[in-house]
Amino acid sequence: MRRSALAGTRIRERRTALGLKQADLARSVGISPAYLNLIEHNRRRVGEELTTKLADTLGVEVTALAEGAESALFEGLREAAAGVGAAETAPEVDRIEEFVGRFPGWAGLLAQRQSRLAALERTVEALSERMAHDPHLSASLHEVLSAAASVRSTAAILAEIEDIDPDWRKRFHGNLQDDSERLAEAAEALVAYLDTASEGEAGISSPQEEVEAWLAASRWHLAAVERAQMPEPEDLIAGAPELASTAARKLAADYIARAREDALALPLEPFVAAVAELGVDPGLLAGRFGVGLPTVFRRLATLPEDAVTGPVPGLVTCDASGTLTFRRPVAGFALPRFGAACPLWPLYRALSHPTSRIRERVTLAGRVQERFLTFAYAEPNHPEGFGGPEIVTAFMLILPEAGSIGEDDLAVGPSCRVCPRTKCPARREPSFIA
Repeated sequence: MRRSALAGTRIRERRTALGLKQADLARSVGISPAYLNLIEHNRRRVGEELTTKLADTLGVEVTALAEGAESALFEGLREAAAGVGAAETAPEVDRIEEFVGRFPGWAGLLAQRQSRLAALERTVEALSERMAHDPHLSASLHEVLSAAASVRSTAAILAEIEDIDPDWRKRFHGNLQDDSERLAEAAEALVAYLDTASEGEAGISSPQEEVEAWLAASRWHLAAVERAQMPEPEDLIAGAPELASTAARKLAADYIARAREDALALPLEPFVAAVAELGVDPGLLAGRFGVGLPTVFRRLATLPEDAVTGPVPGLVTCDASGTLTFRRPVAGFALPRFGAACPLWPLYRALSHPTSRIRERVTLAGRVQERFLTFAYAEPNHPEGFGGPEIVTAFMLILPEAGSIGEDDLAVGPSCRVCPRTKCPARREPSFIA
């Protein structure tokens, strides 16, 4: 457990609030009043055993003394420091606790602005990606511009040419009315499309995203597929506001059927017990239950949140074209909604080496680099037999991993357009945020 240099201040504040004398508290925990005085003025570090005794005597959790309310504040300030560029003056990270102790107001403001900056950067990245790759937005803007150009062209003819034949003038007026109506309709459609965007998102633009939004609303776990008598897929889909299109409902029905097969192959309680025993290792779990790796990948990424210690792993899949066909996000690992992802992802290495098992630690580029453990695997299938085409699907499981960045970690990004790694050898296009 991390010990803050401000633990003494919290001990003094708690003792004062309880009306205890310094001598009485010192006697209760078996130390001298003089030593306790040094601790309370942050001149002595507090060991684990003494911290436990003090917490018991003061009636608080050990973490309240060891870390205190400043813990999240410290992390925010460390994030701000980690985002400083090489050419900028490096802040004194080792003096963060001193800074918080002396200037708590300024420290809180700086951490708050850091959080706001990170949120705005995520929004800019999402909007940039959308502007570059969203086909619906591109088509809507093209329609607006096309209608506006037609209106302008017709209006210019009417304004600049005085002796127009009455029949042609009438025809131009008709064209002007038609183009004006088309412009109004296109603008209304564009505004309606943009209004569908929810906070932090850029709107839903495909059946796949409708299905993912539906699963996100269920926290990525469909409890109904675990039941002995599962309802009909149509009953589970009916009334879901996220599934607006016929294509999305068809994809959702297919997803439910596959999730049911996975649940029958890996019953929830035995599988959760195996995860607790073996850890999140798809190979070990597949061997324990005698099932294929894709089944384990999907099952791990759709476990109930209270079934595992820590976050549920993220999952991303793609077909042979490299197109992402499923995205179950995990905090800190950006999954692009439009266009291709980073070509350095282990997902694509697995795609080029079917049946190979790839375990790779990666560092995701950003103002604050984050570390993840990934498992990747690609499975070839021949649904039409030996005479038919080979269909390859690649899977990548993503788990957040604590610890400092390792020298052997693979540096990756979300996608080229929003990746700050300017010198990446695999870059396809300039970065919007570099």
